[in-house]
Amino acid sequence: MKAPALVVALDFVEAAPALDLASRLRGIVPWVKVGLELFLAAGKELPARLKDMGFHVFLDLKFMDIPNTVRAAVAQGTRMGADMLTIHALGGRVMCEAAVAGRDQALSPGQPSPLILGVTVLTSMGAGDLAWNPGGVDQDVRDLAVDLARSAKNWKLDGVVCSGREVSVIRQACGADFRLLTPGIRLPDADAGDQTRVCTPAQAARDGSDFLVVGRPITRAADPVNAARMYLEATG
Repeated sequence: MKAPALVVALDFVEAAPALDLASRLRGIVPWVKVGLELFLAAGKELPARLKDMGFHVFLDLKFMDIPNTVRAAVAQGTRMGADMLTIHALGGRVMCEAAVAGRDQALSPGQPSPLILGVTVLTSMGAGDLAWNPGGVDQDVRDLAVDLARSAKNWKLDGVVCSGREVSVIRQACGADFRLLTPGIRLPDADAGDQTRVCTPAQAARDGSDFLVVGRPITRAADPVNAARMYLEATG
């Protein structure tokens, strides 16, 4: 089984510390994530700067809007050179299909097609956070994530974002070629922070995740390079 790729979340409030850390992780970590806060602070030039440093760029903006708006937003992300983008699977079939169309229409000749992943249930959420079922149990969250993953596959998305607790069942439901990205990754002795449905890198790897996202356990570590190496080793 191929080891999943490590994605370091550059969750900083401005570009300078993000680029500084990226320079230290160059050649060690293959992927970096640019989320909403950093993107709004640093602007659309940041993905290109990170790609020039040799990284694959995960532009994690979690689009969810009317289909035409999402189509245009994904097209813009594609033109920026993002290697992977997120939308919310809860946006439904028409929105998801519009996202795929926007990507395909924006591709330059010879440009690799960025992956579009559908967010299922945020890893910060537990069963009690489901507004329509506040007394729910973990199985309710898992069932929802699996249903959204099946729909995302039918709507031609490349994969989904899910917690490690759902990886095995989604892999079974959606097949080997469907990409699974797992946030909330923590070593066994690490603090969960604001994540609820966490998972170790070893477990996510065994269950079949393709990408593991790690933020503060690396970015806030006293030695981020060593921390990154520890997570890489833990994936097997």
